[in-house]
Amino acid sequence: MSNDEFRAAMSRLAAGVVLVTAVEPPMDEDVGMTATAFMSVSLDPPLVMVSLRNGSRMDDLLAEQPLWGVSVLAESQRHIAGRFAMKGRVSDRLLFADIPYTRGEVSGAPLVGGALTTLECRTERRVEAGDHTLVIGRVLTVALPSPQGAPLLYYRSRYRHLA
Repeated sequence: MSNDEFRAAMSRLAAGVVLVTAVEPPMDEDVGMTATAFMSVSLDPPLVMVSLRNGSRMDDLLAEQPLWGVSVLAESQRHIAGRFAMKGRVSDRLLFADIPYTRGEVSGAPLVGGALTTLECRTERRVEAGDHTLVIGRVLTVALPSPQGAPLLYYRSRYRHLA
């Protein structure tokens, strides 16, 4: 099996799209990263997991910064997902400039306005897994804004919507 065959096989698994955010000290810079490898792990205690590419800015940041946020994106927020998914682009305040967000009460991380839900997390464990790190976080806060919209999905290497 080649890497391309494996990537093609995994592209057939539909996934929700989230924006993972954190504040990078010492200059308090907002950092964000689009992720599709995100899931619920446990209800008691409430745990979630995100998979981060080793050596990525977010991986390096969450190795030092234990508090982070997650915004589950709505299908109308495709532009946000695309902006923070750009490879080689450094996320900074300019990327957040025209995106409505609030600051997490606990993490201080940007939480996207209009998201289907937002979570604030504290890293419980990091597990190295091949070329990625699995970051398991305890959920500290959740927000369930209403009305709810449709989720942004990623399938076969493209953003999709439910029909």
